[in-house]
Amino acid sequence: MLSTLKSLSKQRWAWLLLAASALSLEMCALYFQHIMKLEPCVMCVYERIAMLGLIFAGLIGAAAPQNILVRLTAFLVWGVSAVWGGLLAVEHTDYQMNPSPFATCEFLPNFPSWAPLHEWLPWLFNPSGDCAEISWQFLGYSMPQWLIVSFGIYCVLFLFVAVTALLPARK
Repeated sequence: MLSTLKSLSKQRWAWLLLAASALSLEMCALYFQHIMKLEPCVMCVYERIAMLGLIFAGLIGAAAPQNILVRLTAFLVWGVSAVWGGLLAVEHTDYQMNPSPFATCEFLPNFPSWAPLHEWLPWLFNPSGDCAEISWQFLGYSMPQWLIVSFGIYCVLFLFVAVTALLPARK
């Protein structure tokens, strides 16, 4: 089993599966926004960026899965995106579970001046919702709570695949 996990990071299909799974979640977010008319908040936009990081990690890894530098770069992007997304989802859930006029999210995203994504691609990155509002639930859990689960799965998978990929080969 360890040898299977160890070889997983050298397989193009595994990296493409990572990208495809994150892309499907990104498409769900766009469905909620544009079809169901649920307005994204600033935290939603940040969580989308973390999800885009997972898509890019999968595409980077799929570009040359046999190249160690490419794999290490893909692992770095995967790990940072999964952890950052999880932390964002926890913070977003806190806004929803403990609403307070003193602890609110921003109205505009805090993008660098050289990359105002909310101006370049407003249909994807322009927030117009309230972080504390729970406008959708599934099985009693809100969207950021499901994102905690999603990013948690990405973190666990990252740990399994990255640690086994770094283990020395057995003779």
